[in-house]
Amino acid sequence: MLYYSGHTRRIGNVDDGSTVTDFLPAERARGVTIQSAAITFHWPPETPGDPRGKSDISNSIPYSLNSSTPHTINLIDTPGHADFAFEVIRSLRILDGAVCILDAVAGVEAQTEKVWNQAASYQIPKIIFINKLDRNGAAFGKTIKQIASRLHTWPAVCQIPIYEEKGTRFVGVADAINLRLLKWAGSPDGKCITALELDDLDGNHEALGIELRKARAALVEIISEYDDEMVEKYLEYEEDHLAIPSADIIASLRRCTLNPNCNIVPIFAGASFRNIGVQPLLDAVVNLLPSPGESPDPEVSMKNINGKLSALISGKLLPATANSAKGSKKSKGPTGKPNTALIQNLDACALAFKVVIDPRRGALVYVRVYSGSIRCGTNLYNTNLQVSERAQRLLKMYAQDSVDIQNLPAGQIGVIPGLKHTRTGDTLISYAGVNPHTGPPAPLNSLQLRPIEVPPAVFFSSIESHSLGEDKAVSNALALLIREDPSLHLSVDEDSGQRHLSGAGDFHLEIARDRLVNDLKAKANLGKIEIAYRESILTASAREIFNLDQETASRVGKAGCVATVQPLAEYKEPNQESDEQYYSTVEDGNRITITITGNPPSHLSIPQIQSALKSGAIAALSRGVNHGFPLINTHASITMDLSTHSDNHTSATALSSAARLATKAALVKSALEGGSVIKELVMNVTVSVDEASFGAVMNDISSARGGQIVSLDDGDPSGASSEVSQIDTSKVYAPPDPFEFTVSEGVKEAAGTTNRQRTIVARVPLEQMVGYLKHLRSLSAGRGTFVMSPDKFERVVGQREKELLKRLKGY
Repeated sequence: MLYYSGHTRRIGNVDDGSTVTDFLPAERARGVTIQSAAITFHWPPETPGDPRGKSDISNSIPYSLNSSTPHTINLIDTPGHADFAFEVIRSLRILDGAVCILDAVAGVEAQTEKVWNQAASYQIPKIIFINKLDRNGAAFGKTIKQIASRLHTWPAVCQIPIYEEKGTRFVGVADAINLRLLKWAGSPDGKCITALELDDLDGNHEALGIELRKARAALVEIISEYDDEMVEKYLEYEEDHLAIPSADIIASLRRCTLNPNCNIVPIFAGASFRNIGVQPLLDAVVNLLPSPGESPDPEVSMKNINGKLSALISGKLLPATANSAKGSKKSKGPTGKPNTALIQNLDACALAFKVVIDPRRGALVYVRVYSGSIRCGTNLYNTNLQVSERAQRLLKMYAQDSVDIQNLPAGQIGVIPGLKHTRTGDTLISYAGVNPHTGPPAPLNSLQLRPIEVPPAVFFSSIESHSLGEDKAVSNALALLIREDPSLHLSVDEDSGQRHLSGAGDFHLEIARDRLVNDLKAKANLGKIEIAYRESILTASAREIFNLDQETASRVGKAGCVATVQPLAEYKEPNQESDEQYYSTVEDGNRITITITGNPPSHLSIPQIQSALKSGAIAALSRGVNHGFPLINTHASITMDLSTHSDNHTSATALSSAARLATKAALVKSALEGGSVIKELVMNVTVSVDEASFGAVMNDISSARGGQIVSLDDGDPSGASSEVSQIDTSKVYAPPDPFEFTVSEGVKEAAGTTNRQRTIVARVPLEQMVGYLKHLRSLSAGRGTFVMSPDKFERVVGQREKELLKRLKGY
């Protein structure tokens, strides 16, 4: 894309480590994308000359609609590895459209389904590019069927692949929109394209012409199911699929792509390694995907007010002014009369979606501007942290290179270097005429765009500095690392004081370790990757009464409460008395109930008392008695009679301490009487392998790793709910794959068996998934992929429990 747009003068190669967006040393060494990279280019190019093809087709292919004029495209290249799912999530949060690239050999893989569902949650319009059609075993038709069955969307086939030499050499695509054959030949850089009209195919390419007519008819039919204007065009041209102008089809397809209720996706074909199909894909990006103004209206929140950004800008979302609201009730949403007084000075609203720590330029904060524009020297107010920072410079990024700019308008992506406090997911606003220290007036000072969700961490590794003198430098480096990647979590063991770095997978932690030691120059050692276990009690405890009466920080504190603990399965909703204040919540897999009777002291309210008691119970449940793991599936009940357990000296700190110590004593009593068990996280694992490796992988999961096979092939790997409409693949148009009519039945069956992708859905303990990717690749000759998500914690039993206890005790 960058080469054809004129941004670069050479075509990069992943195998050679010469791609523009994969610029980190770790990315080039491993040949995978680790972090998302942003780059801006124009299509069609603004420079003279048309790299879309030579003059022999420049007049035969009309560049209609949007692709006739240059457009600015902000491209974000995201990782495909499951361990770096957060990089995909935070990129999806700010994108207007997406191109999903599928492997024609592997088809729809497990990680593809996961990312597809994430993009659907943000209502992002998508198009699909089926890549690697030049490889042996490529099956365009089979992949089309998988798109329907696994992604639950109707494929609108816009191109079909063209093969020569008895179906062995991929040379181009047949365009069902413009009814043309596009053939790449004579130039290794993909700039030489030959075009043939449909009428020219009836001689030497009669079978291809017939198939192209079928593709055009199927395309019009599927669009007509969702777009009434296409139905009118179909009737206007006397029900002739071929007579409908290509411009009308593109316009209709664009309406369907941008409509979130329309369940179709345009399909394009090519082979990026041979530079086939890239220029038509760029045309499709400009013609079919939305501009910033056509994207869904962003969601915003301010204290108790929720709505859309456009309603905020128009003043409809804000409460009425003081003069007009006298005697009225507090506004909970849009008012009848727009209030523009507060928002007239709102110059810009942006979301920080990524932070990169650069060794030369410091912190680089990537932002997407949603309204207004950010200028150099502007004061930006961080509504999440309630602090102001000045944007001294603005940068437009080209992967690792940058160019200074003076203004960042709405819809654009840019970088603000030097911000000291801003984190991923923070909302930044520019408000004119206010003191930077106080910020904008309420409620705009609490304005927040929809935040970015951070997936939970399931693997952890210990971190130790080389010496005590290096401890502060290591802590600072860890703070920078976590600011850059919020999917990493840092915790400290209470007993040993050892730091634990948690991440989404073993590969994620391996990259974090390289980044910490090599890039941030931290002198530290990372221990072996471990699993986060949990602990559960087996029996209920008796009532444990605890009274606290001691000085804390030179202040007398008196508090008391009664605590009991029991397995969560034994919990029953209690019958409340009329004079009781009852509160119940679920925290980290445990239920905490608080029952308060009596009148509170004058300096404390019931919510303050409940919050303090809850904090104490959570602290007690964070560490088990027998094994030291956090408790799970436990019910802690705290009862407090304010008439006997508090007085005027009772503080929130004393209440929290009393609840913690009482709950701890109840846990000790329960553990002594009935013991406790260790629980481990069991993962839902979806493995995609070819038929040749299917048996070995299935046996490894069920036997060596102690997994439970849930389904084979017929299960839904995407985890889609039953509410998702299933698509009958027999009604989906898909062109025949070349091997279906070029080989004998016996050879075809053997080839299909060897190249056929199989799916295994299983439940496997997380401990057994450490380092599984390398093992899977060795079993499947590098072709296997897998994706996993947490299911629930289950008890460790049998020989594995004995081995785990032996490892924990050290003997």
